[in-house]
Amino acid sequence: MALIDKTPNMEINADLTTMNTFGLPAKAKHLLRVRSVEEARQAHAFLAGHPEGLARLSLILGGGSNLILGDKPLDTVLKIEIPGRRRLERADYESDAKSSFLVEAGAGENWHDFVRWTLTQGYPGLENLSFIPGTVGAAPVQNIGAYGLEAADRIDSLDALDLTTGEFQRFEAAACRFGYRDSLFKHQPGRWLITSVRFRLPQHWQPITRYTELAQELADRGCSDATPTPLQVSDAVIALRQRKLPDPTELGNAGSFFKNPVIEANQCGTLLANHPAMPHHPQPDGREKLSAGWLIEQSGWKGRRLGPVGCHAQHALILVNHGGATGKDVQRLAKNLQDDIWKQFGVALEPEPVYI
Repeated sequence: MALIDKTPNMEINADLTTMNTFGLPAKAKHLLRVRSVEEARQAHAFLAGHPEGLARLSLILGGGSNLILGDKPLDTVLKIEIPGRRRLERADYESDAKSSFLVEAGAGENWHDFVRWTLTQGYPGLENLSFIPGTVGAAPVQNIGAYGLEAADRIDSLDALDLTTGEFQRFEAAACRFGYRDSLFKHQPGRWLITSVRFRLPQHWQPITRYTELAQELADRGCSDATPTPLQVSDAVIALRQRKLPDPTELGNAGSFFKNPVIEANQCGTLLANHPAMPHHPQPDGREKLSAGWLIEQSGWKGRRLGPVGCHAQHALILVNHGGATGKDVQRLAKNLQDDIWKQFGVALEPEPVYI
């Protein structure tokens, strides 16, 4: 108990049900709330001094919006709540000082609140990522994206504590190994505790409105004949997401559950011969990206339930908790969907959320 007594912000046998947006029941033997860089160091000291070392760290938790918790109690969970947001001044020698803003946020900042803050401060560039649940620190892990923009497009660098050594490291964007809903940090869970993220935002801003539904929403709002403002784009994105995505406080979910699969062009051509209406988007490498939601809907799962979980009636890509679901229930539904899509289309679906 000595270690626990000396560790601030420690909760014993903490209930995590309200800390994950799917509303899955889970507990942590030790929950450490990390609210500063100093508390990040204290968390490392606790883990390093634990008789079983880092093997006892079960999860680094942000907003809980992109994970599926299992039924067994977790050991140690670090909940990242580091606040703060500010604009950084570029040194005179920086070649892009007059073409971009550099803003920084603590890893515990609510993502959507941070996005809206940047826009109201006059720093555009993140508007397409409005209304995505989660925290700033989780954004680079998943490389969140929506409506033609990814976090990787705007991230300048980030700071993270290496929980294996206790040393801080600054990662430039290139070192983060960003991919489609992917990053270095996603492949090394439990090692890196991100404390702050910096974003490079364009002063000479141009809207990204190539997605048809976003362009249509802006047109419906009277922005078809003039360039929309960043706040207008943000408002349109919010409206679209509110119509499509269920509120996790009312119907537990983790957002889009599967990545949109990317397949070879020849396979796409074969599928199009049998399914001419299948949405597909050419990629820079010659492959084609498909719509996971369309595949699920065509397989007959939209609106269907499997026990306490099911596919949302308005958006087949969203798996929802109708009440009383466990992690095993979610995994069972996801496996059924993957099997059916593979049998019908020969396409593998990969989950976006992390299974704990």
